[in-house]
This record gives sequence, C-alpha cells and structure tokens, in this order.
Amino acid sequence: MNSTIAVAGATGDLGERIVKFLVERGADVRALVRASSNSAKINELERMGVQVVKLSAWTVNELTEACRGVSCVVSALSGLRETVIDTQKVLLDAAVAAGVPRFIPSDYSIDFTKLPAGRNRNLDLRREFHAYLDKAPIAATTIFNGAFADMITGQMPIILFKLHRVMVWGNADQRMDFTTKDDTAAFTASAALDSSTPRFLRIAGDQLSIRELTGVVSEVTGEKYNILRPGGLGALSTVITIARFVAPGGDDIYPAWQGMQYMRDMLDGRAKAATVDNDRYPNIHWHTIKDVLTGFVANGKPV
Repeated sequence: MNSTIAVAGATGDLGERIVKFLVERGADVRALVRASSNSAKINELERMGVQVVKLSAWTVNELTEACRGVSCVVSALSGLRETVIDTQKVLLDAAVAAGVPRFIPSDYSIDFTKLPAGRNRNLDLRREFHAYLDKAPIAATTIFNGAFADMITGQMPIILFKLHRVMVWGNADQRMDFTTKDDTAAFTASAALDSSTPRFLRIAGDQLSIRELTGVVSEVTGEKYNILRPGGLGALSTVITIARFVAPGGDDIYPAWQGMQYMRDMLDGRAKAATVDNDRYPNIHWHTIKDVLTGFVANGKPV
C-alpha cells in the first residue's frame, strides 16, 4: 500500500504533531509549506526525515504537482474564511487533479452535524467547506475530537484556579468530549494510513460533565473546588452577543466570544458523540482530563 501522506499546515501546532506520528508509523511524509514559512519549523521537519515541498504560490497547478503520488492529503490548516474555505478549496482541487484517493479536512472539533447553522462562526466555516468537499470526487474523512483537553488548564475558561471554582452554564451534568492534541494527532495519522475510513470518525480521550470535572480537579489539586453557575445557556448567548459587540476580535481565530460559542455548543448536548471510534486503532493510549490536570499540577502551575 502507498504510504506517502501529504500534510498541509505541517508547521503549525497540530500539523507538526500529526507529522511526528506519521513518521513514527513509518509513513513517507510530504509537508506542503509556503516558501515564506518559519525556517526553523522547516528545518525541524527535515530533521524528522520529512520531504518539505516549498510552494511559492498556493495555486491548484503548483499543489497538483506537489500532491502527485500520495495516498492521502491531510489538512491541518488553521484560520478563518481565507484559510478554512479559500485555501482548503485550492488544496482539495489540487488533490482531486492529482488523483489522490483520500482527503482529511481540517475540522478537529466538536461534532457539529446536529447543531444548527449560524450560531458558531468557526464551525459554520467548516460546515460551509463540507458542502464543497462532499461534491468532490474524493473519499473524505472528518475527525471529530470534541475540545482539545490541553486547553482545560488555560485557554478554555472553565476551571478558575484562583477562585477554586469550575464554571458551567446550564446543566452541570451534561457530559462533553475532550481529546488531547497528541491523541488527536496520533489518531489522525493512523486514519491517514487507513484506506477504509468512513466519512466521519469520532473520538474522545475523556467524556465527563462539569460536576465530574469538579471532582477530578479537587482530587488532583488536593483543594476543594465548587461549581459556579452564572446562568443558563440563554444567558450565555446574551453574554456572547454583548462580548462580540464590545470586542469583535478582528482576524483573531479565537476571540473570547468564539470560545463562549464553543462552550455553549458543548454544553448544549447535541455535539456530544453518542459512540466513539477510539478502538479503531488499538495502539493509541488515550489521555484523560485527569492526566492533563495531573501533569499541570506537577509543573506547579494551578495556583
């Protein structure tokens, strides 16, 4: 079987992790990067044995040549419309033109297939790209991993360490999906090398509610944490509207209100995976929220 995998976004955080796991799995990796990309990142990829293809322009013709002979194109591109829609469309069109059989889009998110459109900007961009992707003559596989578990210790405003509170809007018993970046990358690498993947794969290193999370953080820190519930999901929607008006964020991929939209959709319940595909690749060791918090506490960072 051809095990040459092309990765777009290989100089980014998740993309670099995917490349690492592909190399560990014996794949021949071709990183598609812009000539202007960070030279230190490019050097690191080359030290890993990756073939780096520097593109002077992100055009279908140039990318088609770069994609010839690969079995799967993995996108780990991160951005807003210009990237998620425009740049990925060019990449997809090139993959089709080069005869690549499979494509993994840059989703890596909660499962938005049951959520209504128009309530989460970043998910709406992925939904819009899906409409284009599903018409293309290529086998596509989306990976839904919930939220990145690594963000629970900072970027995700749930655990308020200084206040010894865990915040929830709505139902404190609604379970949510969390997966670390490394576990997501490891699963993506395995999926890229698997010619039989379905349209959607759902994974979760952990599934727990805010109430359960409160118990975990109390256990790991040795301090008593309590739940803080400012209001229901309707109240959170109002806060989102105000935050978006006051601090729109410009070209920021994750302004505060976007994080709130994501949290609302996780607590809504419809985005939670009913079943997960974790066992599809048994060589992956899944990390829990407790694992993440234990590592965080070991580094002396929570208080």
